Amino acid sequence: MIQRTGSATDNSAAPEADGRPLDRLRVRLLRLYTGRGPVSEGFRYGLLIFDLLTVSFFIYDSLTPPMPSMIYLDMVIATVLALDFCARVFIARRRWRYLADPVTIADFVVILTLLLPLLIENWAFLRVLRAVRLLRSYRLLQDLRRRFPLVGRNQHIIVAVVDLVVFVFIITAIVFVTQHQHNPDIATYIDALYFTVATLTTTGFGDVVLVGDYGRLTAVAIMLIGFALFVRLIQAVFRPRKVHVRCPDCGLTRHDPDAVHCKHCGRVMNITTTGDPGS
Repeated sequence: MIQRTGSATDNSAAPEADGRPLDRLRVRLLRLYTGRGPVSEGFRYGLLIFDLLTVSFFIYDSLTPPMPSMIYLDMVIATVLALDFCARVFIARRRWRYLADPVTIADFVVILTLLLPLLIENWAFLRVLRAVRLLRSYRLLQDLRRRFPLVGRNQHIIVAVVDLVVFVFIITAIVFVTQHQHNPDIATYIDALYFTVATLTTTGFGDVVLVGDYGRLTAVAIMLIGFALFVRLIQAVFRPRKVHVRCPDCGLTRHDPDAVHCKHCGRVMNITTTGDPGS
């Protein structure tokens, strides 16, 4: 999955505006997205809360029968996401590179599923890709680490959990879209989620199977590729925590918190701790 802690919009300081309206707007947006101070931090925390609420809504909406009234809420969410998308592109220093970034592409896909629900209704569950945006901003991670030490100590676990959830639901969406029209065993997202989790965990009860040649090929891909990625993400969540200290000789950056020597080259390491046995 995507392991990214930076963004094309990360700038250490916003440039001074030269008086033109677009330049003044860019400076203001840069300060909101990358600046310091209570207003900028509050804005980024607001975006984080909005993303958490929308991802929760997307998951709930995909697991319940469709309701016509939900289209209005989809349009409101799409408007906010589109404004956020345009603002990030506008302040990006290298726009084409930013547009090609996987996180940006995921945002664009989410907006399309909201604006074109009739054309891509079956792929609506890909809206959960918005979770990829969570904790992918370097400035936001700085804010969270500074205010909440627990986040700093467990940052890799939090990111791995988000990636694991997104990965499982993407595989679920693929299974549902390719099977629900001609497979009675995959009638709902719950059925697809059940099959996905059973397959990824190698439980394989056998009560739900994919039909047809493409279904079997999909199952093979999930078992071979999906299982390998699933195990990697599970290991990232449950393996012992590492600290990020660069070895000056070999460059290894991940070490055990109580390491005395670099396990790659043997150099004596000076890893600073807070005195907490769990640090």
